[in-house]
Amino acid sequence: MVLLGIEKNVTFGTAESCTGGLISASVTDVPGASAVFFGGVVSYDNSIKAGVLGVKNETLAAHGAVSEETAEEMSVGARRLLGVDFAVSVTGIAGPGGGTKEKPVGLVYISVASPNGCTVIKNLFSGNREEVRLQTVSKALMLLTEEIRKG
Repeated sequence: MVLLGIEKNVTFGTAESCTGGLISASVTDVPGASAVFFGGVVSYDNSIKAGVLGVKNETLAAHGAVSEETAEEMSVGARRLLGVDFAVSVTGIAGPGGGTKEKPVGLVYISVASPNGCTVIKNLFSGNREEVRLQTVSKALMLLTEEIRKG
């Protein structure tokens, strides 16, 4: 994905909740990442989602931190804040606790904000906390790659 970003001459960043910086770490493991990766925000707490990324308090109150709406506002906010072409965000419930019938453990929303708008996908991953987080990283990077390819 780093090479694709260089090839397409685009920049990107992250806004992470349930992955706690793992997406950024995965990107920066690749030599040359500094040419395209500007940075990321770990917004584990709602105060950071709202105060730094600009997620509306009304969105958090109406839909919760783990929602399509919050994921979209996170990616849009990260794109604006970081001054990048693309931003990927993730928000979800990695477990083992915190899940409900409506929002079970493994529920993760991934959003990519681009010059062409936003794409948000809902995922229901299985496994333990580490497995959910790793599946989230993988899917987030795949979605980001797809969106960069589209331009």
